[in-house]
Amino acid sequence: MPILRVHRLAIAALLSLTLSSSAWANDVYIPVAGPMTGSTAALGAQIRDGATAAMDSINASGLLPDTKPVLRIADDASDPKRAVAVANRLTADGIELVVGPFRSNSSTPASDIYTEAEVIQISPGSTNPRLTERGLTTLFRICRRDDQQGRGAADYIVRHHQGAKLAVLDDKGTAEGIADIVEPRLRAAGEHTVRQSDVAGEKEYTTRVSKLKREGLQIVYIGYYNEIDIILRQAAEASARLTVIADDPLMSSGLLAIAGEAAKGTLITFMPDRTNNAAGAAAVARLKDSSLSAAGYTLYAYSAVQAWADSVKRAGSFDATPVAAALRSGLIETAIGTVRFDSKGDNAAPGFIVYGWRDNTVEAVEQN
Repeated sequence: MPILRVHRLAIAALLSLTLSSSAWANDVYIPVAGPMTGSTAALGAQIRDGATAAMDSINASGLLPDTKPVLRIADDASDPKRAVAVANRLTADGIELVVGPFRSNSSTPASDIYTEAEVIQISPGSTNPRLTERGLTTLFRICRRDDQQGRGAADYIVRHHQGAKLAVLDDKGTAEGIADIVEPRLRAAGEHTVRQSDVAGEKEYTTRVSKLKREGLQIVYIGYYNEIDIILRQAAEASARLTVIADDPLMSSGLLAIAGEAAKGTLITFMPDRTNNAAGAAAVARLKDSSLSAAGYTLYAYSAVQAWADSVKRAGSFDATPVAAALRSGLIETAIGTVRFDSKGDNAAPGFIVYGWRDNTVEAVEQN
């Protein structure tokens, strides 16, 4: 048995004895592992702020008596190699929960390390279906899967833009998964689509935009995040009348920093607005920025910490095995509403809607 696992089993046994005597441990370190720098740093900030607010709430509520969740920030810059290095460092230090990583390409290799170390991992943003298809019992995601969002985006296009000239773009890598959901669903509905690919990391899309304009394409589904702001700006400069639809990473003010007014009308699939219910409103009230951040990944991270704390309380232990069982055992009330983790660790609770960028903010354009 690995030394690290023996060490963690000893800690778990000590904690179990401590819990049974009703005297809980003091500090429990909870890292947020995600992109604090790099092209998705704005989303990393949302995750950090959500987890921070949740820990403040838990500490104030007394949900975990004599226990203080303490935030740690671990920057992986959404780079898989750095995510692995972060996971090795954090598990060596001894942690009970990690919120993250954000990107699926980072969560997948890191999850093997967290699983071996018996650490609960809850990702607020890793959407690739393959992540939870590997039977890892301590791995969860609180966000929706690409196949769920892809089907919803395609169905929305069919309902509202039937017969339009459509294109589906991927970046020959991270976008192929969701693009491979959207395109065949559109075709199955009788829509003709053009599939095109770009190279990830490009900064010049005038050729792509010119081709889309020349072919008279009206609706463009883009499955990748990093370059959409550039495409929107260059499309506006070329007077290309395109409506872009994409998935949840566009729920970030970072889009406006480059795209500016060109972002107006861009459509995004994301979770329903939870700020109107009591739990969501209470969470938003604890956030430094209670507007756009509440519509992004902030509440996902907030709810990840909530779900873990609730499950620790019900399990009567910090040990990953009973906590994972408690996470899967039923409904959990969180800031994003009722969460139900299935046997794979996916959030099976239904619900997402389509949003649109309007006047530097986002608003729902259709309930689903």
